[in-house]
Amino acid sequence: MEFEFYYYGIFLLTGLVAGFIDAIAGGGGIITIPVLLASGMPPHIALATNKLQGTFGSGMASINFIRKGFISWSEVMIGVLYTFIGAALGTYAILLMDATILAKIIPAMLVGIFIYTLLSPKMGENDRHAYLGNHLFFLVFGIGLGFYDGFFGPGTGTFWTIALVSLLGLNLKKATAQTKVMNFTSNIVSLVVFLWSGNVLFAVGLLMGFGQIVGAYIGSNMVIKKEVKFIRTFFLIMVGLTLLKLIYSSYFA
Repeated sequence: MEFEFYYYGIFLLTGLVAGFIDAIAGGGGIITIPVLLASGMPPHIALATNKLQGTFGSGMASINFIRKGFISWSEVMIGVLYTFIGAALGTYAILLMDATILAKIIPAMLVGIFIYTLLSPKMGENDRHAYLGNHLFFLVFGIGLGFYDGFFGPGTGTFWTIALVSLLGLNLKKATAQTKVMNFTSNIVSLVVFLWSGNVLFAVGLLMGFGQIVGAYIGSNMVIKKEVKFIRTFFLIMVGLTLLKLIYSSYFA
């Protein structure tokens, strides 16, 4: 596909902002997918290209959290396994769907995620009692959220963080770190499937991936060093604006 020159600047900036937000609060895909679709990409290509660029951001954030000691491999390996399985199944499922159906479903799903994020309660900062055992938790959420990330994606990081805090009792920083490892797992699995299907736009994905690396590095360092209460408001404003554009393009243009 060919794009006007200014679109490449938009792609780069979108990757940077999404990488920054995703490293802190999750949900970077809820920004990148509307932008990719608004550029005129068919849904399958937009989702596939999003996985390429998102892999860079989740990979950089994961590396940064690992280097700073926020990841315990004994705690996350079972989650990586189940997320791998779920993401492979979800990505295969999306390839079987008709693109015109996807074009109508995606905006509706994004609206649901936006409303959920808007109304979701504030998450705690301290470790709490776990309501589920580690293996059962990752069996349910690894396969479930892995499938969702492979099938669609936006909001997965937010859902992971909420689940890890609410049901495993992790503090916010540790939950965010583990979320990035799970995101990277489902992203790389989905990317391999999409590469096999030939739906990835490399020029756009790699350009956005560069922005993701920069944004994720800055964002993950902010998680480690300080509180970022402003990010929820910033996140919702960005999502709301892109959703309005996408809904108008999909249903009224």
